[in-house]
Amino acid sequence: MIHPRYIPVVVRQVMRHTTRSLLTIGGVACAMFLFCAIQGMQRGVDMATQAKADDETLIVYRKDRFCPEASKLPTHYLPRIKQIKGVKHVMPMRVMPTSCTTTLDVIVFRGVPREEFSRTDGTDLDIVAGSLADWAKREDATIIGEEMAKRRKLKIGDSFEAAGMKPKVAAIFRSADPQEQSVAYMDLFYVQKTRKGPQRGKDGQGVVTQFRVRVDDPKNLDAVAKQIDEELAHDVEPTVTRTEKEHVARAASAAMELVGFTGYLAMACLAAVLALVANAIVLSVQDRVRDIAILQTLGYRRGLISRMIMTEGLLMSVAGGFVGTLAAWIMVMQTGWSISAEGVTLPIILDGSVVLMGFGISIFVGVAASLVPALQAAKKEIATCFRAV
Repeated sequence: MIHPRYIPVVVRQVMRHTTRSLLTIGGVACAMFLFCAIQGMQRGVDMATQAKADDETLIVYRKDRFCPEASKLPTHYLPRIKQIKGVKHVMPMRVMPTSCTTTLDVIVFRGVPREEFSRTDGTDLDIVAGSLADWAKREDATIIGEEMAKRRKLKIGDSFEAAGMKPKVAAIFRSADPQEQSVAYMDLFYVQKTRKGPQRGKDGQGVVTQFRVRVDDPKNLDAVAKQIDEELAHDVEPTVTRTEKEHVARAASAAMELVGFTGYLAMACLAAVLALVANAIVLSVQDRVRDIAILQTLGYRRGLISRMIMTEGLLMSVAGGFVGTLAAWIMVMQTGWSISAEGVTLPIILDGSVVLMGFGISIFVGVAASLVPALQAAKKEIATCFRAV
């Protein structure tokens, strides 16, 4: 935008009113922090709910039920689902969230047949601490997602109490599926006999929340889902079968609406940044009418003066954007928060695309906010500037 030799002059002008510049940078940082956090939530929602061409997973759930505690399917549905054409594998699952309400800190237990899970779905997990063999040694052992371990500050060998159970951490895993990062897998039989509620102990055995079905061809998802529901339509517990992404979107619809509304807050943040930088530049130009006249007298062209003023706005905007984006990234990485609702989790993902978006918007806003004041200052005649002093 300008030759590097003019940068020290621009920096001195920015620091000429140190308090005002720092307040402007701080305001931009706060606004960009909120903007990036909101974008992280929206990014997490998109990754958890947008269907892909290679999706091969269905969720069989109790019809007309919402919270996992209300979905009770008998395990004898398992062989009937397996025999349906196109089904590759079926995993019974007892889902136990510590709360069905929308919140940032919920533990979601998933009870699964431990040996079968280790041979099938467990192979997709990247074990970063402990091992699946350690998981098999104790009835109350659990393997937890990396984000959950970070949020709860848990490590191998730690015990924690939730949902009427006191499991011990045997392994910590990382998954390509962001939703898996905040769950805890436990032995299905142990969860069934220790769960809270009216079907505790012996009465809870033989009951699961859902079946996770993998099909042999992603193109057959809809056909297989229809066959499963038709097979079980006249049983005591009829089912509704959806793709995994559709199941997450339905379960977390209220949370998704809330996240969608925050998009308007993100736009308000950008408007605030624009106003802050523009106000700082206007005040700076008004204070330097004489200086601008002297620069013109010394031979500085109007175009160069306007670019120097725009660079001032750019420096303040980029500095604030860098601080705000970095603070949001540190918060998300350190806390491991995710939005949970009805047994599903929507991760907050602040990846490289969000960070680059934050920097890009900071640059755009800095230039846009200072453009008009810079052009107005450059158009002033020398005599007019000296007369205004």
